[in-house]
Amino acid sequence: MIGEAHGPAGGVALPGRALPGPPATAEARAVLGAARAERARDLDRELARLLGAESGVALVAVGSHGREELTPGGDLDLVLLHRDRPDVSALADRLWYPIWDSGLRLDHSVRTPEEARAVAREDMKAALGLISARHVAGDPVLTRELRETVLADWRADARRRLPELREMARSRWDRYGELAFLLEPDLKESHGGLRDVHAIQAVAAAWVAPGPTDAVKAAYDLLLDVRHALHRHTGRGGDRLVLQEQDAVAAALGLLDAHALLRAVAEAARTITYAADQVWRTVARFCSPPGRPVRRPLADGVVEQDGEVVLALGADARKDPVLVLRAAAAAAQAGLPLATATVERLARETGPLPDPWPPDARDALVTLLGAGPPAVGVWEALDQAGLIVRLLPDWERVRNRPQRNPVHTYTVDRHLVETAARAAAHTRDVARPDLLLVGALLHDIGKGWPGDHSRTGAVMARDLGRRLGFDAADVRALESIVRHHLLLPETATRRDLDDPVTIETVAEAVGDPVVLETLAALAVADGQATGPAAWGAWKARLVAELARRVAAVLAGAPPPVAPDPAPEQLALARHGGGAVRVAGSRITVVAPDRPGLLWQAAGVLALHRLAVRGARTASWATAAGAEPARPGARTEAGEVDGHRETDRSGGRTEPGVVGERGDQADTAVLEFLAVPEYGSGPDPAALEADLRRVLAGRLDVAARLERRARSYRPRKGVPVPPPRVILLDDASDTATVMEVRAHDRPGLLWRIGHALGSCGVQVRAARVETLGAEAVDVFYVVDGEGRPLADRVLRETIREAVLEVIR
Repeated sequence: MIGEAHGPAGGVALPGRALPGPPATAEARAVLGAARAERARDLDRELARLLGAESGVALVAVGSHGREELTPGGDLDLVLLHRDRPDVSALADRLWYPIWDSGLRLDHSVRTPEEARAVAREDMKAALGLISARHVAGDPVLTRELRETVLADWRADARRRLPELREMARSRWDRYGELAFLLEPDLKESHGGLRDVHAIQAVAAAWVAPGPTDAVKAAYDLLLDVRHALHRHTGRGGDRLVLQEQDAVAAALGLLDAHALLRAVAEAARTITYAADQVWRTVARFCSPPGRPVRRPLADGVVEQDGEVVLALGADARKDPVLVLRAAAAAAQAGLPLATATVERLARETGPLPDPWPPDARDALVTLLGAGPPAVGVWEALDQAGLIVRLLPDWERVRNRPQRNPVHTYTVDRHLVETAARAAAHTRDVARPDLLLVGALLHDIGKGWPGDHSRTGAVMARDLGRRLGFDAADVRALESIVRHHLLLPETATRRDLDDPVTIETVAEAVGDPVVLETLAALAVADGQATGPAAWGAWKARLVAELARRVAAVLAGAPPPVAPDPAPEQLALARHGGGAVRVAGSRITVVAPDRPGLLWQAAGVLALHRLAVRGARTASWATAAGAEPARPGARTEAGEVDGHRETDRSGGRTEPGVVGERGDQADTAVLEFLAVPEYGSGPDPAALEADLRRVLAGRLDVAARLERRARSYRPRKGVPVPPPRVILLDDASDTATVMEVRAHDRPGLLWRIGHALGSCGVQVRAARVETLGAEAVDVFYVVDGEGRPLADRVLRETIREAVLEVIR
């Protein structure tokens, strides 16, 4: 038999092979490598038997079988060569049908050497396959003739074919992303995957650049073993390493867990990516028209030569340990890559820097980071050569460290460099650009250790600041920047900015205007470098407003009061109860204020499959026929990030404690920004009618939302951490702050609001935030008398009630 089917998908097993339990990594990988080699030999013998002693024909393996790398779910790719044999069709059937019957997937062709050569000259896939073609059976002269002619054509046409290959690679990268930084990467097609090594081999076959180095070969073998274990575990041929398969694949490779697996994959992918980028630079120079060589000085001991940065004659890294940072800074500032030979030389010759660093070394580091995005590639070159860990030994703890959640785009180390690169755009907004850039580089350095990474990182930043040569005051500032790097975004999105305690708490923690402006700039850079789910215009506005208010307090002003109502809001409030306006995505409701009003209105939007992206509320005390007075409390939570995918039926703030006050009654104005979950928006007339019905008490929003919630089914196989509800007493003088963290799902905010209402609790203000699939919601709650929650029994009852509805 050619192969044996196994597993639910009818994949192909390795004959006579069964993986043992999790042995040491080297042993497990050796088993996989031996299995592939044995399988190639078994297939070759069986194919030779099927072909028999035929003359004038040859069977050639291309693709993974040609490279003797056929994994359990891989395709068999064969070419039957012949010299104009009239019976070749019958011969081909004799070969192909047993393969199909065995369950293997087969990609096949039947051609003369001349036909195969002609196809390879026009079809890139065919050319790449035949470049690495391997003789299996039949006449070896036919195979040798084909390989020689295809390789000769490939080399002769290199200036035409290699740019085509480069564009194919770029298109593939755009489609599949960067392997090193994906939670569920495609091991073959992603940037840094197996296909990139095949491309390096193809360029080497054209005699344009060297072939894969030993490091690249080792990285390739690791990815091949991961692919093999994935196919073996799933019983099918997919190359995407999905979350639910990662622990099993890690065990098959002898690795501790999925975290260790992703770290190993990231290391391998970055090695391949860096090597591929070098090869494509070589290809670009090869394909460019000849010109006059360019050589100009960039810094002391550093020059530009032919579009790369190299060391000047006489430069000596053994005597000048700062040279590596000076060369890197010059390359980044010029937007040029460091030449490969230069990086290798620096790695060989650079000695340790003094402790603390001399000022010119620190200045060079800041100059490197201040170059912005060009610094990322230069940093990667130093990192691949092992120079970053030698300069900053603490870097080893975060290097290639994965962040297994959909919010983060990058590994920890790459996130730090990306944050510093984005912080470079804000250096003119702060008094100390050096503290901003170094703080950005170190803000998550504590993630390599257990515990709160902000606290741990602050200690490490203090030690690193001293090592880098900052004075004592700057070291304290750097420690504070790392300790509080999450303070502004977390406070802005999870606390009431109109509560004086919020502003005073942040001002006390920061304590210094220079640190505050640095934290504000770092919040922007950190959010942008994290990913689109972590940053948006709404959060940027909230962080900027918080920073403005805290800056005023640090300057000696009292905490700002709530702003006056806008004229258009006053005009809407004159309508009194029951006014509804629908204008595209903006929906306004004016009604007598009462507990639960916002939840009811937001629930109607959810019923119409509208996702609330923002809400703004105001509550005014009004007398009959009178102009609304200045609001006693007004809160704003801004817009929910545009990546929200569910209909979390809730808003951002709940009007304050309400009811009749003599001849005055509160009037609430609710302004929503809501967009359809999919398709076109709802009928405005129907939406307005339902809003009026709920205001009149004729629509049971709860029952209808419950029916929808029961139909929701979370994705199977993805572990969800347990929800958490925390009550905080020191975040406000006028309310108890309740923080809820849970997996996002339809109707989540409705459920929370309903639970709070059933406990007799009122919501004075709220903030909600969604980070990927994780909901982080904060509510300012008071009891029936409008006071913070003091009764311990009531507090525990509320906590359990909320947990019950979000589990």
